[in-house]
Amino acid sequence: MKLSTRDAPGYFARPEPGRTGLLIYGQDAMRIALRRQEVIAALIGPAGEDEMRLTRIPAADLRKDPAMLLDAIKAQGFFPGPRVVFVEEATDAMTPPITDALSEWAEGDAQVIVTAGALKASSKLRKLFEGHENAYATGIYDDPPSRQEIEATLNKAGLTGVGTDAMTDLTALARDLDPGDFRQTMEKLALYKLGDDAPVTSEDIGACAPTSTEADLDDVLNIVAEARSGEIGPVMKKLKAQGVQPVSLCIGATRHFRALYTAASDPGGAAQGIARMRPPIFGRRRDRMLRQAQKWGAPRLEQALSLLTDTDLQLRSAGQSAPTMALVERTLIRLAMLAAR
Repeated sequence: MKLSTRDAPGYFARPEPGRTGLLIYGQDAMRIALRRQEVIAALIGPAGEDEMRLTRIPAADLRKDPAMLLDAIKAQGFFPGPRVVFVEEATDAMTPPITDALSEWAEGDAQVIVTAGALKASSKLRKLFEGHENAYATGIYDDPPSRQEIEATLNKAGLTGVGTDAMTDLTALARDLDPGDFRQTMEKLALYKLGDDAPVTSEDIGACAPTSTEADLDDVLNIVAEARSGEIGPVMKKLKAQGVQPVSLCIGATRHFRALYTAASDPGGAAQGIARMRPPIFGRRRDRMLRQAQKWGAPRLEQALSLLTDTDLQLRSAGQSAPTMALVERTLIRLAMLAAR
């Protein structure tokens, strides 16, 4: 039988122990692995693997010994409780032994969990599970997680109090990260909030979310955008000592001001423009960039981007004779002076 994408998350959390089996297929191996782990853990419990109630069969081994799957589902374990036989990375070539196992399955046998890559509608393996009266087949796609799935991840991490703004940020983060990274970030957030009963805020998420590779440049970019031209020199010396290249600094500045321009020119206002950013921006950094975008306005940000483009062209010019870091520093000072007007 087919298990719809709408019903699948609920089934993964609470699978039916009396089913013969489940096929999970799709393009994203990480998403499939997470779902497979979830459903197996729900079937056999946290101690199931230690009690040898889980049998793993790689597809290559099943190809060599087709009878091993049927033997595994019929085998009796040393410990009482439900059992699972997991067939990993199956293909249509595995359909005959899996068909034999499903046809011989009886109540009390181990449930068969099969994972596979992307399968067409004409796939023999997919048709086997979709046509079985006591087994399910479901596809895992690269769609953004639903609100229900995000809340389930939060509950597993022990995070129950989440503010409205924080949930908006989490929804954006879940769409930007792959499922494994998102789950790890939620676990990190749970540790960050350990012993803190206050609701999760955007600042908490910003402290735990994966940081941008441009984080080292944030100081000088904020100084420039906030018209603090007197502080540019000392920060530039530190960046130069750390080995930051002028071209990288110019690219980082262009990216920052392009983000401000995108926010400032959004038809719904700068706040809505910031909220649409990808990757998402959180907490204090989001508030700071919002203030910068509102202060500059789209016309002046256009001038800033034009100045940065000219500087980038000069840096890449073969005939450039001036010290490149000095050229970038001069541009940043001009930007800061532009912001002060």
